[in-house]
Amino acid sequence: MAGGIGSRFWPLCSVSKPKQFLDLMGTGVSLIQDTFRRFESICPRENIIIVTTKAHESLVRKQIPDLLDYQVLCEPFRRNTAPCIAYAASVISQINPNANIVVTPSDHAIFGAAEFESNINTAIKTVDNHDWIVTIGAKPVNPSIKYGYIQFRESGIKDSSTRIHKAITFVEKPPIEMARQFISSEEFLWNTGIFIWRLPVLKEAFQRFLPQIANSFFSLDFETSAKHLKEVYTQAQTISVDYGIIEKADNVYVLEADFGWSDVETWDSLHMAKPQDSNRNVISSGHVLTYDSSDCIIHLNSEKYAVIQGLDGYIVAAGADTLLICRRDQEEQLMKYNSDIELLKSSKKS
Repeated sequence: MAGGIGSRFWPLCSVSKPKQFLDLMGTGVSLIQDTFRRFESICPRENIIIVTTKAHESLVRKQIPDLLDYQVLCEPFRRNTAPCIAYAASVISQINPNANIVVTPSDHAIFGAAEFESNINTAIKTVDNHDWIVTIGAKPVNPSIKYGYIQFRESGIKDSSTRIHKAITFVEKPPIEMARQFISSEEFLWNTGIFIWRLPVLKEAFQRFLPQIANSFFSLDFETSAKHLKEVYTQAQTISVDYGIIEKADNVYVLEADFGWSDVETWDSLHMAKPQDSNRNVISSGHVLTYDSSDCIIHLNSEKYAVIQGLDGYIVAAGADTLLICRRDQEEQLMKYNSDIELLKSSKKS
């Protein structure tokens, strides 16, 4: 799934280049390229399908060249994850009506490629033998209020070494005290947004819980006309697969991940995901010297040199034409700052 706009990473990202197309982790590849490479070791390259927007199709094909026509599906409108998944599932059904499907965001960070591959293959083997929806849960490392949580109970299958459990409760972004209780109970995992299911199980779930989406989307394929696709999306419900299906179904199981995970949704989450120096600073990109500074996240042009002195708990980030210097605890103001900068640019042009 590559249709997000990643607006929280302003001024790095923009409407024309959302965060999944950026090298936020400083690895030399974008998040979507990294995601694609992980799955090339799990399934044939031609079995990887990317759902994005028409505006970003060329960027997808530029960053991941030599994709076949059906491997890039373009949504005319953003309608959250349920329509996105239904569209892809319909195309997959034309190729293999009994396929095992892994649904994953394109813009998350994974730490431990071998462990990730092993966990995904375990989940695929599980859904091959059970009519289950398996989601991947990451062990919480702090009481984050920015993630969803999954409560689980006893092991779902006899071989407890796989650590697959019955999912019983889903809680989205709880308050801090509740998150602390979740951590101490050791009964909760972070919801990574990665789901594994066989296509017949997926279709049955959509028919049961989201029949309008199922009835209109499951007749689509990659050759569907732009006009018809637009009509289907115009009428489609805007809803996440989590809320529409996963939280309601009684056949959801969670596999406790062996790999590290971050959704890299905010500057703060990037600060937690990247290695920190002795003063808890993260230099995500650029050539930077810090003095008397701590708890900062710094992302500059890879060719730029900078000296940061006397900052404590700041974001320092440079986009194409904008430099942001903002306290980390004021990150929620970024949308306002973005809007104000656009007004300033407009006034200068006029």
